[in-house]
Amino acid sequence: MLSSSLRRTAAAFGLLPFAVYVLLFLVVPTLIAVGTGFFDTSGAFTLDTVAALGNPVVLGAFGNSFALSALTSVIGALVGAIACYGLLGARPDGALRAVVDSLSGVLAQFGGVMLAFAFVATIGIQGMVTLFLRDTFGVDIFADGVWLYELPGLVLPYLYFQVPLMFITFMPALQALKPTWAEANATLGGSRATYWLRIAGPVLAPSFLGSLLLLFANAFSSYATAAALTSQGSQIVPLQIRSALTSETLLGRENLAGALALGMILVMVVVMAGYSALQARAARWQR
Repeated sequence: MLSSSLRRTAAAFGLLPFAVYVLLFLVVPTLIAVGTGFFDTSGAFTLDTVAALGNPVVLGAFGNSFALSALTSVIGALVGAIACYGLLGARPDGALRAVVDSLSGVLAQFGGVMLAFAFVATIGIQGMVTLFLRDTFGVDIFADGVWLYELPGLVLPYLYFQVPLMFITFMPALQALKPTWAEANATLGGSRATYWLRIAGPVLAPSFLGSLLLLFANAFSSYATAAALTSQGSQIVPLQIRSALTSETLLGRENLAGALALGMILVMVVVMAGYSALQARAARWQR
């Protein structure tokens, strides 16, 4: 038998590879990205680059990112919650749940160029569905403009991975509802509406809001899908960072990418702090 000190030492060594991974691929890049926003090209400390966050173009990009993230997170959370409720009666070890769980795990990570290509091939200008609707029913989905390659066109691809992510994060909370709560409600003369409004609703609210914040953070930080679909302009913050890194003329500041990254990190810190608080509250009912 190993002593407690040896077990703690062995556990610490077991966490060492993960700690190195976090340090090299999360902490160091974050420090470099944020640090560049406070220094000019000569290495001198400056706040001029951070002040560029007040530029109307940058503020517009943040506004677009907030709007896109909020819209896709709310729709994804509602659709995902309905899907979770619909599958609540399925056997946890059944074939249907196994298929849905597997698909959700894959689709929640299915983004970037592959997802952009799938939508271009499906509902692009010469996409299969676009041509079918136009040739068969005379419906031109791009009659008012090619919206797929603009900011509104990001809503559908984002929902493609937002809904599965909501299923993954919210389903455990629904499964944690105890049948005895419903039985006690029925015994005391409560209706089904009373159960959901006064018992299940308040219990699920922290988990639902926490999942909503997680979806917001997921959409706010997404880059690859937007970069592959919107080749023109920099309508959201991740694309503004790309432009700042690849262009020497954007606002005349080479280190603007670091300032934009700082703004994104501050938003993510607030969102994830709220998510952690809500998850801690929800955990009390899931024990």
